[in-house]
Amino acid sequence: MGNVTSIVERLRAAGCVFAEEEAELLTAAAAASGDAGRLEALVARRVQGEPLEHVVGWAEFCGLRVEVGAGAFVPRRRSEFLAGEAVALARPGAVVLDLCCGVGALGAAVASQVPGGVELHAADIDPAALVYARRNVAPYGGAVWEGDLYGALPAELLGRVDVLVVNAPYVPTGEIGLMPPEARVHEPLVSLDGGEDGLDVHRRIAAQALRWLAPGGHLLIETSARQAPLTASALTAGGLAVRAATSEELHATVVVGRAPAGQGAGEGGGEGR
Repeated sequence: MGNVTSIVERLRAAGCVFAEEEAELLTAAAAASGDAGRLEALVARRVQGEPLEHVVGWAEFCGLRVEVGAGAFVPRRRSEFLAGEAVALARPGAVVLDLCCGVGALGAAVASQVPGGVELHAADIDPAALVYARRNVAPYGGAVWEGDLYGALPAELLGRVDVLVVNAPYVPTGEIGLMPPEARVHEPLVSLDGGEDGLDVHRRIAAQALRWLAPGGHLLIETSARQAPLTASALTAGGLAVRAATSEELHATVVVGRAPAGQGAGEGGGEGR
């Protein structure tokens, strides 16, 4: 007990608000490793400011234990709202694409909740994140693709995606410095920086979405309440019928675009850098 009390005190001194809960998770992670001396190393990493999820190797997301690790974007609780909106639109057997997937948490969450399962694809430009994505989507038979947005995808997906779920970076470049150190120091900039107004990636995704969506398919993008009108404008310009959904509980905003029912796939491959 004394050892646990000492850990809690060290975590509190480092600014950890939920020090008791974190001490339990760190102790459990050390015990699971089978290395009696590992606890001190884990506590030291957390005290030095590394995200708890990186230290213990997983994050809870939509009831799943999603693998994460050093250098990877940590799934946010508010993104559970995005996952829920996607689940509501995904029929059994739907083709689901988690674009800018990071560790694949959104795709795994959707696949785990759709009765009968889905055809799951996940894509990201960050090879370090995809190491974890492959593990997280494997239980659902997911395919993982590496590359820049649609440029990562096989041409066979053109015009077939029923649900395109996206948590792309949307923090304006000038506001990165205002983020908590856990994010701006320990997560990759490519997962955070959305350009001057935060919506560069949203515009790129919206501009090409119709080519990849099935007739009547949906694109869902997480954004902020402040940026939602601009995200919606980008989807409208891309030819989609647009609506917004919000969760006051999770402080989450999602913009949803629907492809025309009679729309067909475009020709050629995807874009790339």
